[in-house]
Amino acid sequence: MKDYKSILQKYWGYNSFRGIQEDIINSIGNGQDTLGLMPTGGGKSITFQVPAMATEGLCLVITPLIALMKDQVSNLRSRGIKAIAVYSGMTREEIITALENCIFGDYKFLYISPERLGTEIFQTKLRKMKISFITVDESHCISQWGYDFRPAYLKINQIRKLLPDAPVLALTATATPEVVKDIQLQLNFKKENVFKMSFERKNLAYIVRNTEDKNKELLHILTHMSGSAIVYTRNRKGTKEIAQLLYKNNISAEFYHAGLSNDEKDLRQEKWQKDESRVMVATNAFGMGIDKPDVRIVIHMDMPDSPEAYFQEAGRAGRDGQKAYAVLLYSPHDKSILNKRISDTFPEKEYIRKVYEHVCYYYQMAIGDGFDCIYEFNLDEFCQRFKHFPVQADSALRILTRCGYIEYIDEQESKSRLIFTVRRDELYKIHEQDASTEQLIQTILRNYTGLFSDYAYIDESMLGRQNNLTRQEVYKSLIYLSRKNIIHYIPGKKTPYIRFTQKREETDRLVIPQSVYEQRKESYTHRIKAMIEYATSESRCRNRMLLKYFGENSMQNCEKCDVCLRRHQSGVKTGEFENIRKQIIELVGSYKDKQPASILSTLNVEKDKLREVLSFLIHEEEITVCDGMISVHKENKD
Repeated sequence: MKDYKSILQKYWGYNSFRGIQEDIINSIGNGQDTLGLMPTGGGKSITFQVPAMATEGLCLVITPLIALMKDQVSNLRSRGIKAIAVYSGMTREEIITALENCIFGDYKFLYISPERLGTEIFQTKLRKMKISFITVDESHCISQWGYDFRPAYLKINQIRKLLPDAPVLALTATATPEVVKDIQLQLNFKKENVFKMSFERKNLAYIVRNTEDKNKELLHILTHMSGSAIVYTRNRKGTKEIAQLLYKNNISAEFYHAGLSNDEKDLRQEKWQKDESRVMVATNAFGMGIDKPDVRIVIHMDMPDSPEAYFQEAGRAGRDGQKAYAVLLYSPHDKSILNKRISDTFPEKEYIRKVYEHVCYYYQMAIGDGFDCIYEFNLDEFCQRFKHFPVQADSALRILTRCGYIEYIDEQESKSRLIFTVRRDELYKIHEQDASTEQLIQTILRNYTGLFSDYAYIDESMLGRQNNLTRQEVYKSLIYLSRKNIIHYIPGKKTPYIRFTQKREETDRLVIPQSVYEQRKESYTHRIKAMIEYATSESRCRNRMLLKYFGENSMQNCEKCDVCLRRHQSGVKTGEFENIRKQIIELVGSYKDKQPASILSTLNVEKDKLREVLSFLIHEEEITVCDGMISVHKENKD
């Protein structure tokens, strides 16, 4: 019997496990394929890190979140545990070094993005590694019925075939009953094996604010509440505009989206985590794997297109267990905006075929050519040339990816590189630069080799640290040297790619299966409707609505959401009224005959509130009190 608790105490300083952590650990520790459903803040990382430390070999952790990889690798190393990560943006040499370390270096954890799984270099090296088990984080991404399906996750099946004896631990914070079954199917579980923690967050109050002026409401909320906050908005432009609005109103804020460089992201995240800035205004690119437990409020300026996405993002509030709020700002036209996303996300099939044809024209691809060719792709330029709207074109490219004709790869960050365009002896004769530029040149020559014959990948941040310069100052100096024809400098950039996974097909022969289009559209429409229902309902506890969506039936109203706090006709708050009413009906209705009204004194309810609820129920003829005897009307008893 492995002593998991002593490992927990030694490396993490905890004396006991929380919730279902120990059940999951025992299951994967016994070599069983295991699915763990735990809400945000439930302690998912412990469920694979502890058993990995107790098992010989290397734990392979598959996750799409680069920020989480870096954070967890850093955290593990700080505890004296050998961990490493491989992700997009690394050079081939860096990747090979990392994988060789996993073969020979006695590492315990290898974090890897799903996009790297299918590469020949990874699979070749993987065969030489001793893998204890595979952890699949954000495992809902493997399900086509999930809200965040990512085709790269389907490559995990290849890894399972390469490692037939390695069990799989799948983890997620958001999955409907349908997705729970599909995750196990897609990951080839030997048998169904699910451990589920309640998704209920008792310290989190869900609020919907109906408003025509969202900016005004946002300022009102943040002015009247204290503590760290996240404000989510749908697009990149909005993050900057809202951050500026907050700044003008003396509320410190940063903005964050996928278009920022990694250095900018890290800097802004660090300022927010250290409370140097109070508010992080962000797209949904922010938050996954971010460990800041004292967020007091999460505000959504725009409606997410699924309860899963909303639950995940809202759940970043109050992870310390203290009272926190998740606020959705809603205006009447949000409903039509959300419904329009259905046609934007699933454009007509003929339109999808037209986009495919135009992509082939874009790259001058002949019928029968193109297999495995990969190209940089500029969506804006493509849309301007062929008169497409970016949102629909992007959706069409993603559907074509699921059909298997292309692979539309999201923005990948390429590293900066440079080469000296003068000979070494000529370089030493040039003395036109200032002292800091001269020093920068010397630092480059010390850190990189072969610069006079080939390009070398460079790291501006590292060069800046060695020269007491900011990354921007290094960039400006390198641009200056490039203009002087001393170097040729190619700054790093974020670029999407398109790879042709089949030879170019004739447009009218493209097959778009029901499973990719009709069935997914139906599932997406269901999520949109559920989100609209959540935002517009004025009679149902919002906490119970979310839990029901995830297949969990809560019998009690939360008494914290805006619906529960609204005053009922009885004079009692709506949530309390419904809870007290339910207790009365259940107690009295459990008897066949009338009972003395005095039995109500056995209920754990304040007398004044009990009296007000009783008066309302009698007035509405749900119950009858006569001569000191009480009974429930038959239709309410049933």
